[in-house]
Amino acid sequence: MMVFASLFAALTAAGAYIQIPIPFSPVPVTLQVFFVLLAGSMLKSKWGGLSIIVYTLLGIAGLPVFAGGSSGMGVLFGSTGGYIIGFILAAYTVGKLSEKVENADKSSFFTNALNMSAGVLVIYACGFIRLMFEIGPGAALALGVIPFLPGEIVKTAVAAYIASTHEL
Repeated sequence: MMVFASLFAALTAAGAYIQIPIPFSPVPVTLQVFFVLLAGSMLKSKWGGLSIIVYTLLGIAGLPVFAGGSSGMGVLFGSTGGYIIGFILAAYTVGKLSEKVENADKSSFFTNALNMSAGVLVIYACGFIRLMFEIGPGAALALGVIPFLPGEIVKTAVAAYIASTHEL
């Protein structure tokens, strides 16, 4: 599991480089959320959360693993810091929900999509709260949450499909 946790930390870092900047928002669209959701669903709470903690610690240590190749502790205090903290909580949350569903033997695309939707909610709640202190609640919602929801729906659907059809 340690190898898979390291792999998901690396995939999350790679997802940071696949980004689409949004001109009106301080937050870019990246594939990080996709890998965070998969880490939680496939590695479950302990290892999924740990993989994203490793990713975050690598970024704090100075490796350019955050969006746009940024790194350092300052990123956590910047516009995207809440999302990064949300990644850890989301991977853990999706993992916990997946464990409960797995114990009930009801793992399917629909349940994975619901679990991952809860993870997306956690990420955007943390990101919104951090961004709200910088630009206010209305602007944080308009610039840091709403424009990203259509993409998150697509990422969640693809991640749920992968999690429901593959197993580690």
